[in-house]
Amino acid sequence: MQFGLRNRREFVALLSAAASFAPAVQAQQPAMPVVGYMPAGSLRALRQQVASFHEGLRESGFVEGQNVAIEYRSAEGHLDRFPALAADLVRRQVAVLVATSVQGALAAKQATSSIPIVFSVGGDPVESGLVRSLNRPGGNITGVYQFTAGLEGKRLGLLHEMVPKVMTIGVLVNPNFRQSELQLRDVQQVAPSLGVKLILVRANAESDFDRAFATLTEQRAGAILVCASPFFNTRREQLIVLTARHSLPAIYEWRDFPEAGGLMSYGTSLAEAYRQTGVYAGRILKGANPADLPIVQVTKFEFVINLSTAKALGIEVPPTLSARADEIIE
Repeated sequence: MQFGLRNRREFVALLSAAASFAPAVQAQQPAMPVVGYMPAGSLRALRQQVASFHEGLRESGFVEGQNVAIEYRSAEGHLDRFPALAADLVRRQVAVLVATSVQGALAAKQATSSIPIVFSVGGDPVESGLVRSLNRPGGNITGVYQFTAGLEGKRLGLLHEMVPKVMTIGVLVNPNFRQSELQLRDVQQVAPSLGVKLILVRANAESDFDRAFATLTEQRAGAILVCASPFFNTRREQLIVLTARHSLPAIYEWRDFPEAGGLMSYGTSLAEAYRQTGVYAGRILKGANPADLPIVQVTKFEFVINLSTAKALGIEVPPTLSARADEIIE
């Protein structure tokens, strides 16, 4: 009986020692690094891009919830929110701040000069003032150049090839997008060689869309080029509905548009851009200096046509376009 009591006392003492030791062991374990992820649109609308970002992180050895945490701060299409969102992530002391638009990246750069920043942007990061050069970005910032804003002339040519009888084409541009003047110069230089007249309309808020499309109807535009813009991307479904309502063949920047019902798109691969963004974020988590990581320029281009939308618009897709398309959505 005495032996059992002594054993119980020793067992209780052992449990007490273990309990007092556990917090000390936990305190010695390194905290999980946190990545701040700041997109322009909603996470629901951008779920494919976010998945590609996670893929890049995994290639660098990081999995959310296992050895890295991610704090998401979405602007939900309201780009004026970026300064507050960036400041919040800086206060959170994230290990890396990821921004997926020029406006977001500029807000991040303004908010911190010490926390590493990785961006994924469509506009030229040098012209935008994000970095000094593509090969030597310098400072605490690097990222991926999606190269979308310089493709408007190419898109205009593809749209004209799709509807060659249309002589008046609308061009929807976001005046708040830093590359908007470059976009307009691009299409204005190409238009004369195609023999088409351009109707320029602008929108930087949802309330502008109805007026813009009313103007295109009044001016008898027969098709529309939707210029690259993070804001337009966040309003993808609304734009597709409007082009369908007005029976306007349209070309967009990303494959997400024809996948959602738009007619066609031409641009670089977002999946590749966001994957590489994740790779860079992972390399920085492992200790790489962003100043030593040159800007990645995406070189994979995608031309996508939605055949069902073409049929609904009464368009017979030219064989020359079908042959060049990377994907035709039935």
